[in-house]
Amino acid sequence: MTDYHFPPRELAVMSVLWRLGSATVADVREGLDEDLAYTSVLSALQTLEDKGYVRHEPEGRAYRYFPTVAADRAGRSAISRIREAIFQGSAERMFAQLVSDRRLSREELERMRALLAERLGDET
Repeated sequence: MTDYHFPPRELAVMSVLWRLGSATVADVREGLDEDLAYTSVLSALQTLEDKGYVRHEPEGRAYRYFPTVAADRAGRSAISRIREAIFQGSAERMFAQLVSDRRLSREELERMRALLAERLGDET
């Protein structure tokens, strides 16, 4: 598996691109929680493009940026790093931490249960 690592600002920019599917610099800037200068957002997008994580196409006088890395692939990479670094490689310990979160709704827990049942059914 390719290891994707995004520093916080780059992750925030990627999050906007994943949510919108594609965006101009102005769109990304508007979608960020942090109020950044246009040039700061452009710089982050150019860095991400240099790394191969986004691409762009001309759109009028601007560029439209597209993620080239799917959110789920980046998520698998991040989860793997967290599992190794924090939970000493134990998916069970990481899962226990996740489901102990009191903010999870009953509906979310039920969907997790269904995913587990489906996964266990695949192995029998």
